[in-house]
Amino acid sequence: MTTEPAAPARGRFPIGLTIAVAIALAILVGLGTWQLQRLHWKEGVLARITALQAAPAQPVAAVLDRVARGGDADFTRVEATCLGLAKAPYVELYTVRDGQAGVRLMSACRIEGAAYGSVLVDRGYVADTTSARPPTDPADTAPLDLVGVLRQPEAGNRFSPPNTPQRWYTRDVAAMAATLKAPRPAPLVIMAETATNPDWTGLVPAPIPADIPNRHLEYALTWYGLAAALLGVYAAVLIRRRAS
Repeated sequence: MTTEPAAPARGRFPIGLTIAVAIALAILVGLGTWQLQRLHWKEGVLARITALQAAPAQPVAAVLDRVARGGDADFTRVEATCLGLAKAPYVELYTVRDGQAGVRLMSACRIEGAAYGSVLVDRGYVADTTSARPPTDPADTAPLDLVGVLRQPEAGNRFSPPNTPQRWYTRDVAAMAATLKAPRPAPLVIMAETATNPDWTGLVPAPIPADIPNRHLEYALTWYGLAAALLGVYAAVLIRRRAS
């Protein structure tokens, strides 16, 4: 009795590998697309910063009134007269500038006749190598004219250490304002461009980094390149299986 030769085994198509490749491909393409979205966002930020560098300062009260009505004032240059700012109480916000750890001193500036009663001022950077701090005198009311840039305070994440009275790690405007006894704080922070302690050179105004990198296109091409490489390897595997 003659037996028919067995039919070639079916199911050689690598279903498990295909599913894994599809998932990895979706992740890689998603990351590339996200980087392109970040590229468009960063280009908008850089365009605003470029315009800011030549923009005249606006009265802070008028700008914050627009914010209270729902306007956007991020990266807007403002001017304000803050009573007693040179000797105002402050909290210390941890930061790193040019690779060196330090703190930024945050004080409150009261605002008259505006939608908000005060706005926090980032007075500048003090390196950790400087142990001294500017003098404080809550009773001082000497006016100080300030020019700075309004910024949205950056949100912390789950890796941010908790804020303490001695050192803060996120610009929690409401909590900082409560500590400084600042009434009705605005939701933005003035990053000082001009000195708030002209006689104390250890405090350096540092509103915006001079060189903000924009490598999102490079990152996007990297993720898309990895996706293309993955497809190439997958195609090579299918060809080899079919040939064997």
